[in-house]
Amino acid sequence: MTHVGTWSRRAVLVSTAVVTGGVLATAGFATAGPLEAATPAPVAASANPDVAVREALTALTGTGSHKPVAAEGDSYTAKDVNVDADGSRHVRFERTFKGLPVLGGSVVVNSAGNGQFSETKGQAISVDTTPKIDAARASQIVAAKWTGLSLGAAPVLAVDALDGAPALVWEVKADGTSADGTPSRGKVRISATTGAVLGASSSVRTLAAPGARSTAGAAQAAAAGPAAGNGKGLLVGNVAISVNQKADGTYELLDPSRGGQETRDANNKGADGVPVPKAQTTAFSSANGTFGDNTNNNRASAAVDAHYGVGQTWDYYKNVHGRNGINNQGTGALSVVHHGNAYQNAFWDDDCYCMSYGDGALNQHPLTELDVAGHEMSHGVTFATANLDYGRPDLGIFKESGGINEATSDIFGTLVEFNANNPGDNPDYFIGEQINYFGDNRPLRYLDDPARDGRSFSCWNAQMGTTQDPHLTSGIGNHLFFVAAVGTGARVVNGVNYNSPACNNAPQVNGLGNDKFGKIWYRALTQHMASNETYPMARISTLKATNELYGGAECTTMKAAWTAVGVGVQANEPACAGNPQPTATPSATPTVKPTTGTCAAGQPVTNGGFETATAPWAGTTGVIQAGTAAQPAHGGTRMAWLGGNGSAVTESLSQSITIPAGCKASLKFYLHIDTAESGATAYDKFTVLAGTTSLGSFSNANAAAGYVLRSYDLSAYAGQTVTLKFTETEDYSLKTSFVLDDVSVALS
Repeated sequence: MTHVGTWSRRAVLVSTAVVTGGVLATAGFATAGPLEAATPAPVAASANPDVAVREALTALTGTGSHKPVAAEGDSYTAKDVNVDADGSRHVRFERTFKGLPVLGGSVVVNSAGNGQFSETKGQAISVDTTPKIDAARASQIVAAKWTGLSLGAAPVLAVDALDGAPALVWEVKADGTSADGTPSRGKVRISATTGAVLGASSSVRTLAAPGARSTAGAAQAAAAGPAAGNGKGLLVGNVAISVNQKADGTYELLDPSRGGQETRDANNKGADGVPVPKAQTTAFSSANGTFGDNTNNNRASAAVDAHYGVGQTWDYYKNVHGRNGINNQGTGALSVVHHGNAYQNAFWDDDCYCMSYGDGALNQHPLTELDVAGHEMSHGVTFATANLDYGRPDLGIFKESGGINEATSDIFGTLVEFNANNPGDNPDYFIGEQINYFGDNRPLRYLDDPARDGRSFSCWNAQMGTTQDPHLTSGIGNHLFFVAAVGTGARVVNGVNYNSPACNNAPQVNGLGNDKFGKIWYRALTQHMASNETYPMARISTLKATNELYGGAECTTMKAAWTAVGVGVQANEPACAGNPQPTATPSATPTVKPTTGTCAAGQPVTNGGFETATAPWAGTTGVIQAGTAAQPAHGGTRMAWLGGNGSAVTESLSQSITIPAGCKASLKFYLHIDTAESGATAYDKFTVLAGTTSLGSFSNANAAAGYVLRSYDLSAYAGQTVTLKFTETEDYSLKTSFVLDDVSVALS
């Protein structure tokens, strides 16, 4: 395949089709309007979501040479539509069978740019929908097998297509509390024919598995509009955060610019293992827009960590993958801090669309680290896309797809950390290294060698998925991430030493970078993975995604990386295709280098954060200044504010730097653009030059909330001195501000 990236995305609200008498009848299709893609580009007329869905529904009937999936009695609802630059379409459907929900019955239909059917991922269903045992008996079976569970309303009849042949089941809602106080919420599937327990699924996704940890014991008003706040976090330090100013002039931790996502205080309630209802939580309020004081004495300090974390996660998905929030429909989630008493976990709950964070041992170690926030919010993304079945670990029911679910959150939590590049949390390949979960400053998980913790798996085996906790089997996906992005063997990234083994004496691997791997995994998750995905299936899904995005060299690396974590060649995996150019999007690939090399360490840019007066920057006087509530700095307290005049003015900043010989170099900076202009016409412009070479250009049309990380390759200037220059040019009216901060050059 020769197309690249996902260029056009639509948030699907309604699209249904019903198969009756062997004929597929489609109902109306509506969308929430186009979502912002990472890089907009024109697409063919066939990119219209109505057309994509109609063609996909036709493909389901098998009117061509391919095997049909749709059967009489099936009803399909489009969940997500993705259209690539060349017009290739990918439609994910949920389905019912004769009015019954089909669990694990999602179907993905892929079509080429010319409308030619490519493949359908799903299975046909044919089951007797008359139960042989009734709902009351199903509830009795669950109550007898697991005492202490609270059973919900009457069980629901459904078709179970998660494992093996589809079967008629009763879904029994059964909630409880795990040993560590974590909510145990979900459903148990009882065969409606035999009464056997066929499986269970949890709606709660936790950060950590049950097991050894520290032995320390337990010790809304009318909104006025979005505003810039100052956060003094416990772990993230001093950061700019987006808040809401209420009608009375006070501020709250609610972010109107990111779907209204909000951070509130559980007041250490929730010991019963159930997410604290929002009505029982407390809003964080500030008279001046400043929250927290960098200590545990101020309850808002942990809230700043969480609020900043979910904001950074939102920005990562939007700027890198073109995703508009967790559900891709612009809806913000609720974050609740200070859950329970000395509760040593954090969790995402599908039912409440919310994240809860405990305060850790002695209520002194809140689990609000940046990668933890990215981890929990990513569980919501998984739920909204592939919906990888989690099983019910608390009931002893394990699924390999649950391990992939956890790995997905660890992968994207780490990528959020790299993308944010917060000086208070040096990006690394550990999970939870700041929360002191075990009481001895060890990280919660190691991605380079997951088995290093003494519990997790670094190498795949066929038995582990159905016998081990998903936090432990997540090790395979985590190990794959490190091997595919960085490589095997001894590595140094951002000053941290790693050593990643190759399983079964597999050949060594050199990685393809965080940026490429993140796009591959995201595409596989949203367009290829099924809810009952296994690691061998995920190998195939990621290879398809790699071919679609990049091609031969990257595909070869992915195959080698899978082999290095113990998942070998699959009979039906694709061959590696050509080498299309990947979609150009903001990059957050880390500085990665082997333990040997000739590049001299150092930072070529001086005063890149503008914190020490103006030198050695040259240019327009006054643009380097202290941040304000309306125009905050990205890091520290100062930034460079170019533009914002509303008149014909040109302003610039420049600095000469030297790139050492033998080095690869990447220019990185954060840019925030806001404007009084409207529409897509570029009236006010901002350019980036290296010498006389243009690296990038932005305008009022690129305005967006918050700072966006930009990255450009400067490797061609190795061994040379070059002048970096940032210039804004406004026209005669309607101001546009280009706010620059944290300029750096990464060497490797």
